[in-house]
Amino acid sequence: MRAVDVEWPGPPPDDRVPDRPRKGRGAVSNRSGRFEAAQREAVDDGWHWAEDEEETPPLRTTVTADTSRTVISWNRSPDLPFDRSINPYRGCEHGCIYCFARPTHAYLGLSPGLDFETRLIAKFGAPALLAKELGARGYRCAVMALGTNTDPYQPVEREYRITRGVLEVLAAFEHPVAIVTKSALVTRDLDILAPMAAKNLAAVFVSVTTLDRALARRLEPRATTPGRRLAAIEQIARAGVPVGVMAAPMIPALNDSEMEAILAAARDAGATSAAYIPLRLPLEIKDLFGEWLAAHAPNRANRVLSLIRQMRGGRLNDAEFGRRMRGTGPYAELLRRRFHLACRRLGLNQRDWRLDVTRFRPPPQAGEQLSLL
Repeated sequence: MRAVDVEWPGPPPDDRVPDRPRKGRGAVSNRSGRFEAAQREAVDDGWHWAEDEEETPPLRTTVTADTSRTVISWNRSPDLPFDRSINPYRGCEHGCIYCFARPTHAYLGLSPGLDFETRLIAKFGAPALLAKELGARGYRCAVMALGTNTDPYQPVEREYRITRGVLEVLAAFEHPVAIVTKSALVTRDLDILAPMAAKNLAAVFVSVTTLDRALARRLEPRATTPGRRLAAIEQIARAGVPVGVMAAPMIPALNDSEMEAILAAARDAGATSAAYIPLRLPLEIKDLFGEWLAAHAPNRANRVLSLIRQMRGGRLNDAEFGRRMRGTGPYAELLRRRFHLACRRLGLNQRDWRLDVTRFRPPPQAGEQLSLL
């Protein structure tokens, strides 16, 4: 069990290490967040660290206890299919360079770069807080989204089991849940999810960004390998849990050529539904992704960024509702047509995935009088 800090951890001892790709980490730098008064940049003066990556001190992961008093996050975004969600962790050890959640670390005074994937905050009280919020007199049930910001099954979940605790509460309340993850660890909880699915209370989406293991290792260094994700889809489907695939993000000139292959492989594994999202680069992610391209795909960098701008009205990001999830222009339209044609050919998205919200019942509390009806 790794140690948990009850106070904010101080700066890691290896903050002096210059910006460069690190084995097992996605971001190249630890650039300051947008709210910081001063910007910091690590520079190698040639004295301290060798060029050999093996001699660069590894970045350890620290976990801090979250002290939030609520656990359900609410949104009114018109382009999202849910209005409530739970994220058991802030930050994500998977280290996906494209993760749109990275900028949220700036609210904590931390970097959306390496801090996001090494300095995590765990909501240990999430199950108890959730039970309290679901049991409130004014609560009205709708599908709970799990893992919409950071992955609920990132590596630390093996030890802390917060996501499992959340699922146990949802199951007790007979509350529907939809999960998005890129981790095979979700199969650990099929003993909870399968009985929920039998009541039409659970569905899972597995994110598959690429089938190329080498590219996946660079894009999302600590996430489950593509082959194991497909195997997880198969296992989830066999357990009777509705499972879909998220071909996301589609990155122009990098993984977009794999869209049809990803959808076909997921369908063959048992997926019955599919979705896709073109790459989004909000706030600090623009610079972080640019650094990643320069380090890992320099010969494609200009082409990738040019096509992104073509989808985003000449910019690297477009945050407008209705456009941010699909993009605009000929390239975005081509992606849309390819996706729909592939889904039609493969028989995906033919099933009604609406979960049952009518079964919701707060379980009786200790000492509470039971209803006669």
